[in-house]
Amino acid sequence: MIYDSQSKTITTKRLLLRLFQTSDASEVTKLCNNYNIYKNTLYLPYPYSIEDALSWIENHLDNFNNNKSYEFAITDKVTGRLYGAIALSNNQNFNNGEIAYWIGEEFWGNGYATEVGEAILEFAFIEKQYHKVYARHFNSNSASGRVIQKIGMKKEGVLRDHIMKENQYEDLVYHGIIK
Repeated sequence: MIYDSQSKTITTKRLLLRLFQTSDASEVTKLCNNYNIYKNTLYLPYPYSIEDALSWIENHLDNFNNNKSYEFAITDKVTGRLYGAIALSNNQNFNNGEIAYWIGEEFWGNGYATEVGEAILEFAFIEKQYHKVYARHFNSNSASGRVIQKIGMKKEGVLRDHIMKENQYEDLVYHGIIK
């Protein structure tokens, strides 16, 4: 993982993580307007519109500069193609943060989430000096659980029937890793 603080980018073996631009909004809309992504995310609306994408992207730079959160576009290092997003929140009072991510369905199964998950942990612990990073996933989303475990996080607990998605209660599984 190589972090460039000037350009606010992280480079991995295959991927470039960079800030989203308003020019990404149509591609974000195309990738996020997907029921299978919606059903596995806490806050993503569905259907997903260009307005949703633009309002989401709007505050990324300020949030980054103010150390509130770091939202990265996951792109192919060679072609620049957008694959998804990964975010790291920053709870400065407790020196920790949460990672959250989504990958466009057509790009599932290529190991991109694991690759960027490892990179974002390095960014959190080395660049931002976090003490702990955590992640949550729906119990029904075992693929996300596997990614979280592959990057070294340990299961910390399950909040049973903690949220409602599509008129059904879902367990929320918490994982964490300490520096």
